[in-house]
Amino acid sequence: MLADTDTRLTARQQELLNFLRSYQRSEGVMPSTRDIQRHFGFSSQTAAMSHLRALEKKGVIQRHPHKARAVVFPEDLDRAEIVDIPVFGQIPAGMAAADMVQHAEKCISVDVETLGIPRTAKSFALKVRGESMIGALIGDGDIVILEIREPRPRDIVAALIDGETTLKRYLVQDAQPYLKAENPEFPDLLPARELMIQGVMIGLIRHVR
Repeated sequence: MLADTDTRLTARQQELLNFLRSYQRSEGVMPSTRDIQRHFGFSSQTAAMSHLRALEKKGVIQRHPHKARAVVFPEDLDRAEIVDIPVFGQIPAGMAAADMVQHAEKCISVDVETLGIPRTAKSFALKVRGESMIGALIGDGDIVILEIREPRPRDIVAALIDGETTLKRYLVQDAQPYLKAENPEFPDLLPARELMIQGVMIGLIRHVR
């Protein structure tokens, strides 16, 4: 059905549709109207909106009128719920959940049902650096998805310890919390001043390298 619809598009509309698809695949989120304006050299964001409206009228996309990036392809509507999760290289200290998307390096779109993420979870993702968690099958370059909640002993957590963010296993001994690596070459971490849990791991995305 989609192939028949595509044949009615102008050359420019087909270019825009291809751009939407390729951008979503590479970035995990739809481009903003500013992204579209910049890519095609349109004179204004209004011109980008006009082209999006034309695609919507021809039935190849659907748009939410009050959200800047809420463009979906009709063939995706019957799929499981997709959510955008902000990805960080490191989480700034004291960042509120409401500010996360604004300060993220990028967002990834994930199927909450396939990954088993609670729909009500306040989630973010962290790109793993180093091999300290290799014993838990978490390697350099992997992306871990975390939920903002209180940890339980043995949870894998993103934590701010003495000013630096790290991914480790959360343990408690004699009422003293500490962080443990899953690699014998790395020492246990006991906070000298502070230990703040920023999120509890609930999912893992691995890119084949």
